[in-house]
Amino acid sequence: MEKFTVHSGTAVPLRRTDVDTDQIIPVRFCASTSRTGHADALFADWRAEDGFVLEEPERRGASVLLAGQDFGTGSSREYAVWALQDYGFRAVIAPRFGDIFRGNSLMNGLLTVVAPDAVVERLWELTEADPAVPVTVDLERLQVRCAGLVQGFTLDEDARRRLLCGLDAIADTLRFEADIAAYEATRRPALPVTRRPSAAAR
Repeated sequence: MEKFTVHSGTAVPLRRTDVDTDQIIPVRFCASTSRTGHADALFADWRAEDGFVLEEPERRGASVLLAGQDFGTGSSREYAVWALQDYGFRAVIAPRFGDIFRGNSLMNGLLTVVAPDAVVERLWELTEADPAVPVTVDLERLQVRCAGLVQGFTLDEDARRRLLCGLDAIADTLRFEADIAAYEATRRPALPVTRRPSAAAR
């Protein structure tokens, strides 16, 4: 997983609330088991509409998404996170997120920042007035910065540490592989164990 320390990029001001995971990526695009290849499916139904903000030429290459209240509600769909990342988004800023979506995001390296409604409104205004203005998301200082605006945010310290180090849950656990092996060596033989399958059994 790529480390997240400080990221600056242009933004997409998505002035929509209650965006659920089926709107982020419709279920018909969720057949593949790959984490990649989902960029074209991101907001697929809305991208067919005239004037949808993601399709504006000046938004190409944007890497910060500015969303409204309750972004990522609905079903637990990791594809929603993968589609956002595959498109190029590194961070999403919104006043409130669906809990499961936010958990999936942080586990996959997509930073979700909770900011007050007034701050998101101001970011919308700034990025609509100037699509080239950068939005900086600073995980080290726990700040969002844009054109003189500075807004602090909070994040669970364990999630913050893993993002800063570029560790998903498995990689984080494997840091203790030697300790785990040492513990397993002390277990009574009668206790159940999990063994890796032999080459012949694979």
